[in-house]
Amino acid sequence: MLDELRATPEVLYGLGIAFGIVVLLTPAVGGMARLLGAVDHPDSRRLNRRPIPRLGGLAIFLGILVPALAFLDLSGESRGVLLGAAIATVVGAIDDFRGLSPPAKLSGQLLAAAIPPAFGVWIDHFTLPFVGVMDLPAWLGVPLSMLFIVAVMNMVNFLDGLDGLAAGVCAIAGATYATLALSLGKADPAILSAIVAGSCLGFLRHNFFPARIFMGDSGALCLGFILASVSIQGLLKTASTVVLLLPLLVLAVPIIDTSFVVARRVKHARPIYTADQGHLHHRFLNIGFSQRRAAATMWLWCASLAGAALATRFIPFRERGEWHLWETVAVAAIALVAIAFSIFV
Repeated sequence: MLDELRATPEVLYGLGIAFGIVVLLTPAVGGMARLLGAVDHPDSRRLNRRPIPRLGGLAIFLGILVPALAFLDLSGESRGVLLGAAIATVVGAIDDFRGLSPPAKLSGQLLAAAIPPAFGVWIDHFTLPFVGVMDLPAWLGVPLSMLFIVAVMNMVNFLDGLDGLAAGVCAIAGATYATLALSLGKADPAILSAIVAGSCLGFLRHNFFPARIFMGDSGALCLGFILASVSIQGLLKTASTVVLLLPLLVLAVPIIDTSFVVARRVKHARPIYTADQGHLHHRFLNIGFSQRRAAATMWLWCASLAGAALATRFIPFRERGEWHLWETVAVAAIALVAIAFSIFV
């Protein structure tokens, strides 16, 4: 792994530059949001007790854009990912500033999700156990890819209800994706994932409790879009059955949270986009956790699942049809820790 990192130092350069840009730029974006009136005011549904500016996603996007333009190959797929991310950020910023109806917001998300497939970022094949490599025609692979991108965008958006929660989870996911993509020789997805991690860590400097700014929909949609796109670009189109499942494992926390929230709203015949306090982080607060403790607990949960994903990738528990006992025990132990943590929380 160190050899791959030495061969692609842009991974660390991008992470560091993104971190610095977001740390320095976020206060200015917060001031601009206040001037524009893009502010979350306290109410019975929100957790903040004072007005907090939104539009933090603009700082996140600029922190991603600058190193991405410097280090990525913009002649193909990465150009489509950045263009789609820009559209997602604009859609989110409009929602932060003026508010969008659910149909209008979904239309904007679909527009953004249509950009990567136009540049070749779509699931054209994957591997299933006992079946092998399956090629997907464009009429099936493109809609599936768009559906995946829109789903992850909304998962991150739903998760963004607690100071620092979404930024921390996306930082963990970005770092994990960077490591996995680097191990697969996918340089551009690895660099972009590391840049996302750096931007999120920089934003946490201003967003962890007590938050001085929120990422808003502009940040949540941008981060969800890029994480979904690099999953397709660097991981999902692999010949490995195990690697196919890793993006889902890394994103298990927002997937579980969104699944339960949507199921509960459908059960009670409420619109899916209706906000409530039924998310996992609200449940932590209801049993007495502070915002810091609730966010940290969910970060640890996400990190344990990311650790299981990395262990599955890097520990050679099977080779040439033969099981390696101690390696298998190590992978199983890490997986059990992740499962136990999931059950505990």
